[in-house]
Amino acid sequence: MIDYLIVGLGIAGVSFCERLEQSGKTYKVISDASQTSSLVAGGLYNPVILKRFTMAWNAKEQLDLAIPFYQSLERKLKIKLNYKLPVLRRFASIEEQNMWFEASDKIGLKDFLATTIQRNQNPKIDAPFGFGEVLHTGRIDTAKLLLSYKEYLRSKDRFVQETFDYGALKFNVDGLGYKSVSARQIVFAEGYGMKKNPFFDFLPLTSTKGEYLTVKVPDLNETKAIKSSIFLIPWENDLYRIGATYKWKDTTNLPTKASRSELLQKLDALLKCDYEVVDQLAGIRPTVTDRRPLVGQHPKNKNMYVLNGFGSRGVMIAPFASKQLLNLIEKGVAIHPEMDISRFTKKHFKN
Repeated sequence: MIDYLIVGLGIAGVSFCERLEQSGKTYKVISDASQTSSLVAGGLYNPVILKRFTMAWNAKEQLDLAIPFYQSLERKLKIKLNYKLPVLRRFASIEEQNMWFEASDKIGLKDFLATTIQRNQNPKIDAPFGFGEVLHTGRIDTAKLLLSYKEYLRSKDRFVQETFDYGALKFNVDGLGYKSVSARQIVFAEGYGMKKNPFFDFLPLTSTKGEYLTVKVPDLNETKAIKSSIFLIPWENDLYRIGATYKWKDTTNLPTKASRSELLQKLDALLKCDYEVVDQLAGIRPTVTDRRPLVGQHPKNKNMYVLNGFGSRGVMIAPFASKQLLNLIEKGVAIHPEMDISRFTKKHFKN
């Protein structure tokens, strides 16, 4: 019997696996390729909501955990994952400049918002009002992380690539059984795939489809991420990731002409040079009505747990949420109340 069976291997699943390894627990992962949001994500870690100049939820604590977490993964997998990347917020007016200065005086934000306006030095970018710089930002190469971690698990015989069969899950006095696997606990980290999970179908998980373009811009020579109506993120070899869209009705992983047109229109308003579109990607972000993660214990099945709902900030939230969940299971430490699924279970399981 192993300690844990994990369903799903996106950012949430990888993070929980690492917490288990650090604690000396045994586990196995079951996952298919149905969910792509972690794989195609831009991977930025940025503690500030740049549309409103406010701190993201619990951002400082998350960031303090995330950086050493990914550094540890780099050493373990012997790959480069964490790229320090300044983030510039393009100002659209003098009023936005003033709002930036006001925000930079606030407690919490002052450590992350530079207090000087950066003038635009790139003739290929349209930014007459300059930029504000967000400090302590970067990019995690999520695609490399997920692919490398899957290979690591394969080498340890801890990974099974298949679609999870909920009907094959059986509970017993010692824990649970799934086909030939016996485990004490099961953690579902399925992303939007949780919509098919009959054990957690009462949770208000919703979808936000995000689409991204990869463009080649040889004349741009930009080394910083720029946020205007879109994000422009430097990649390598004159490539840039452009995104993302937010669609709430389309739940397919297929790129669309409408989103491509939307992104190109916004890109044309930012750049003053030619470019070539080389790729288009799409994924479904698992989001929640109150914009907080879904983490915790099933109200009836006491050895069943969920780790989900990270939205567009998965690289920051995952190390924090996975640590919280393991502390709950192994030490009985309460989860942060704003992300504990008990905020929803009370309405559905009154007894």
